[in-house]
Amino acid sequence: MSAFVGVLVSDPWLQSQFTQVELRTLKSKFISIRNQSSGSVKVADLPPVFTKLKALSEMFKEDEIKSILGESYKDMNEEIDFEAFLRAFLNVQGNEKAKSGGSKSSSSFLKATTTTTLHAINESERASYVAHINSYLAEDKFLAIFLPMDPATNDLFDLAKDGVLLCKLINVAVPGTIDERAINTKKVLNPWERNENHTLCLNSAKAIGCTVVNIGTQDLVEGRPHLLLGLISQIIKIQLLADLNLKKTPQLVELVDDSKDVEELLGLPPEKVLLKWMNFHLKKVGYEKQVTNFSSDLKDGEAYAHLLNALAPELSSPATLDTKDPTERANLVLEQAEKLDCKRYLTPKDIVEGSPNLNLAFVAQIFQHRNGLSVDSSKMSFAEMMTDDAQTSREERCFRLWINSLGIPTYVNNVFEDVRSGWVLLEVLDKVSPGIVNWKLASKPPIKMPFRKVENCNQVVKIGKELNFSLVNIAGNDIVQGNKKLILSFLWQLMRFTMLQLLKNLRSHSQGKEITDADILSWANNKVKKAGRASQMDSFKDKNLSNGIFFLELLSAVEPRVVNWSVVTKGEADEDKKLNATYIISVARKLGCSIFLLPEDIIEVNQKMILILTASIMYWSLQKPADESEESEVTDGSPMDGESETSLSREVSEMAIDDAASDSSSQVKEK
Repeated sequence: MSAFVGVLVSDPWLQSQFTQVELRTLKSKFISIRNQSSGSVKVADLPPVFTKLKALSEMFKEDEIKSILGESYKDMNEEIDFEAFLRAFLNVQGNEKAKSGGSKSSSSFLKATTTTTLHAINESERASYVAHINSYLAEDKFLAIFLPMDPATNDLFDLAKDGVLLCKLINVAVPGTIDERAINTKKVLNPWERNENHTLCLNSAKAIGCTVVNIGTQDLVEGRPHLLLGLISQIIKIQLLADLNLKKTPQLVELVDDSKDVEELLGLPPEKVLLKWMNFHLKKVGYEKQVTNFSSDLKDGEAYAHLLNALAPELSSPATLDTKDPTERANLVLEQAEKLDCKRYLTPKDIVEGSPNLNLAFVAQIFQHRNGLSVDSSKMSFAEMMTDDAQTSREERCFRLWINSLGIPTYVNNVFEDVRSGWVLLEVLDKVSPGIVNWKLASKPPIKMPFRKVENCNQVVKIGKELNFSLVNIAGNDIVQGNKKLILSFLWQLMRFTMLQLLKNLRSHSQGKEITDADILSWANNKVKKAGRASQMDSFKDKNLSNGIFFLELLSAVEPRVVNWSVVTKGEADEDKKLNATYIISVARKLGCSIFLLPEDIIEVNQKMILILTASIMYWSLQKPADESEESEVTDGSPMDGESETSLSREVSEMAIDDAASDSSSQVKEK
């Protein structure tokens, strides 16, 4: 289908400078200018457009961009085609790097997005990731014939091109994320099947916490090394850091002294928990330095030597600390780690050079094999106090992943802790409804004065009321105090508002009519009925939905070939219901739906998640170009906007900060 066709340019080098998401965004800009200028685009048209792109807006004013372009083009009235438009963009972007004194340093892996700024391939990282894949997927029936891969070749990038490897790797990192029945595993895949696999991969990667804002399916089909390594790095590290939380490893409570510290521990990202764990053991053996990073603080190997001596004194050797040569010490450290059965994610050279990604992976591996923590019953009560019921935990997970998928600057590790300053909620509000936040009245963390947090949260509540959220008797201080019920309620209304706005923005002839829950319900039932199926749902809490049949019929109705009915069960027994629910989520992601619910949400008919699932399928269906989609089946029968792909690009790309402006006066009420 055309929704999956990449934007292609004739110059391979020029093509390589952009991700597909960036190309689609820039293409939509170019088309927009052309449509407004009677079919032609001139150099003079570019400055006001470029200033609205986030990639350039933070560095240049309109007159500066005009000056830069004036140096390259003698005639500002010269007409340009799309490729010249791209070159002009790169020209301005190049001046940005010169102005900033070089590229910005990269942030931590969980927060970092995949970009086209840094294209260098780290050979040590590639070798480590290949070794990881060779080890964990060696027994996979489909991939076994392709493994082991040789890290000195392009085997990794070639094997990743059909999408199967990445999907399987996601399931290694977070088992059960992808229903393997939904992966296309034929030896020779057609372009549609490859794109399905990559779409399933990207949506599933978001669903486990990866940041994939600036990468599209075509980038994966092309096997672009820097983008693939960035994604693989995130997937592997999510796997390695999976146990660094109180739910998986309650013994971590030993790292803190009281319940207040437990709350702080809950809000720490896994990397920080790992550092806290490392320093806890180093302090016990008298190592006086504090390790604050996985790079420079580990270069001399001393911290590693002390850590391994603390965790495995029976394997310790005085020679490790006595040697003055950092490379020799690093070598001895790795020999000692090998005796603990820790995989070698790094070489002595990587330690000495301070490779942050590989050091982090190595320390995480040590933690998995021997964390050295004991169960202190007096402290365990703190951890028990912090545990949530299953549904609360699932909703927290869903909203956390959804927020992180938006590409806001702040990465959320724990919703209940991270939103208490109000800043994250303001960032999300500004993302889904640009311009609605008054940043002059907001305070950015770290915030020392409590009343500043209250001010932030008061603005959050004020904006929520402007969007007609149900916030009766709610004040900003309730968020500051960490009221979980309130926070979940606010985030649900915000997610629902965003979904309804996406649907509304696709309807160019709706004359401003709002999309309602009833519209979504009616659309889904009509879609299934027109496909000749018998299932219908009475509401989003209809208990008959638990067997999954309705959603499989809906998915089949919007794309007949996507459901393999031979693997669908009748959904009568609990296990059959779970099989169907798992399959539904993977099939929806395979189509292109960005969803974060779990199979339990379908089985238990979680009204909120059922609504979002249905709306996401509706959004995907209504995006299809006019020649592939019938007129809108929303109640007012108005036709759909045919230029759908560019609408989607504007929503998902960080570059286009002005295209997806939502109507902040929308009357949205919680049902």
